[in-house]
Amino acid sequence: MKNTHVIIVGAGFAGLTAARELSRRGHKTTLLEARDRIAGRTHLDERMGRNLELGGTWVHWTQPYVWAEMGRYAIDPVPGPEFTKAYWVADGQRHEGHADTLLELLDAPNQALLADARRYFPLPWSPLANPEVAKIDGITLSNAIDRLDLPEDQRQLLRSFWTLNFNGKLDQAAYTQALRWCAVATGSWQTMFEACASFKIDGGTRRLAEAILADSTADVRLNQTVVSISQDDAGVTVLTSSGEQYAARELILALPLSVLNDIDIQPALSPAKREAAARGQAGRGAKLWIKVKGRQERFVALGPENAPLNFVQAEYIDEDATTLVCFGPDASAIDVDDPEAAQAILDTLVPGLEVLEVAGHNWVDDEYSLSTWPMHYTGYLTHSLAELQRPEGRIHLAGSDFANGWGGFIDGAIESGLDAARAVGDQLAHSVAVTSAPQTVPAPTA
Repeated sequence: MKNTHVIIVGAGFAGLTAARELSRRGHKTTLLEARDRIAGRTHLDERMGRNLELGGTWVHWTQPYVWAEMGRYAIDPVPGPEFTKAYWVADGQRHEGHADTLLELLDAPNQALLADARRYFPLPWSPLANPEVAKIDGITLSNAIDRLDLPEDQRQLLRSFWTLNFNGKLDQAAYTQALRWCAVATGSWQTMFEACASFKIDGGTRRLAEAILADSTADVRLNQTVVSISQDDAGVTVLTSSGEQYAARELILALPLSVLNDIDIQPALSPAKREAAARGQAGRGAKLWIKVKGRQERFVALGPENAPLNFVQAEYIDEDATTLVCFGPDASAIDVDDPEAAQAILDTLVPGLEVLEVAGHNWVDDEYSLSTWPMHYTGYLTHSLAELQRPEGRIHLAGSDFANGWGGFIDGAIESGLDAARAVGDQLAHSVAVTSAPQTVPAPTA
């Protein structure tokens, strides 16, 4: 049995941040990670002759936590490219024009859809502050879009745009998540969209993750899959698939929502937590990198919402090849290792491209993720979020799924990791104060 003060399960950005904070406060901290690497649902890997982000990628100056971390470690943002060409599909017809034309077509519909973002979320990092949110948390994004009085071509474009944002289907996606996301981006849909694809981290997500880890004294143990957690008045005990046992006073479970029920936790987490984990998140799509032949114009393409890949963006342009980043709403609809399948899909969106190679990672089939970025189903915000943020005895949840602000982003993971570390640090300080307090001897009675 290995003893420590705090066990953190999961070395994504939430777990790394919590480990740094607690270890720097002097608490003996052990960080357990099932994978053979850190950084969770971000993953910078060398593919197709280039370092490519297979998972989370983009950051923005409206995201205070990740921006501050980059400043802390002197890591610069890398501006994204300016696009000149756009392709889009509406009413079954393929169109092309300047990239600004596509944004103009999306402007009025998004303005209408998101007009109430700051009304419902006047304090964006306090998403439950306005009780009126409960009245709309059951509305799907699909219904919210369809009830707008839009021409059919703009309705289809708007649906595809939000399918891209959710990386999933809209029929159960929460309208409140769209409003909340816009609210943290100052209430502007243009700023919100800019935050999704404008700045990357110099050196990649791995550089920032490694900088946070290097600033920690936590004991990091990779290839440690946690299979059970038990807690009692004395502390928390963790068992891994390899038979290793760890004991601590407090535990932070920094894992994606969708995998929480895969661990045997005793006593069991609350029914509300388990129900939320069983439902998971709406982000169940695909991210695929495609290298095509030749130097292409800097373009974006927006296809039908139900296309296997409904968004394509020319990200890296070289002399003899162009590397595209692509997204689709259903991971089961695209094989991230099949160039021929990618070619067939690409032919329907952008004519004349020749696929050379593909690279990707199926996060939905990944047993340690079971989802892509966290985008909420209806009811999650008002029925699940506060309960998931509530500690369960000595167990605290952390991760982008549970963030108050930029849920679904690296920023939200860092925010949640800081919150969990603060709560655990306070709890440890309190327990030490209680155990070290002088005992009062009662005065003798006559």
